[in-house]
Amino acid sequence: MSNLSLQLFCNRIAAAGRMTRDDVRSLSEDHLADGLAHRDEVDLLLALDRAVTDKDAGFADLLIALVVDFVVWAERSTGTVGNDAAGWLAASIAGRSGPTPTGARIAMEVVREAQTSDEDLISFALEANSWTRQPVAMRRQHFALAA
Repeated sequence: MSNLSLQLFCNRIAAAGRMTRDDVRSLSEDHLADGLAHRDEVDLLLALDRAVTDKDAGFADLLIALVVDFVVWAERSTGTVGNDAAGWLAASIAGRSGPTPTGARIAMEVVREAQTSDEDLISFALEANSWTRQPVAMRRQHFALAA
């Protein structure tokens, strides 16, 4: 990964166990002012979303905007989410225990924003949205991944 400052930021937030409004502002302005540049950065932020439960609500909005912009407009082919990108994104969003509510929103927003999306990503987004609305006790142990 090329963004060492982002890695250090995520390490600090994970160790603290919470993300404040000031942390979200710092992430946006100091660490990601130019957006996301690599899939590793997306993976890191999605892992942070799973790891830290005490987050300012602005983090979800920032993360969704950053990931949608990267996946739909920075990845090639522009405006299209193909099989490779769909598989990577679904796996990253799902992690080991299924998507967070923010991850489910990301999947839906990517599908909405893209001019075309892989069918597996569309299915994943719909299932992720449904899955995150279930009570924790009712969720399946393993979440089906796209691709």
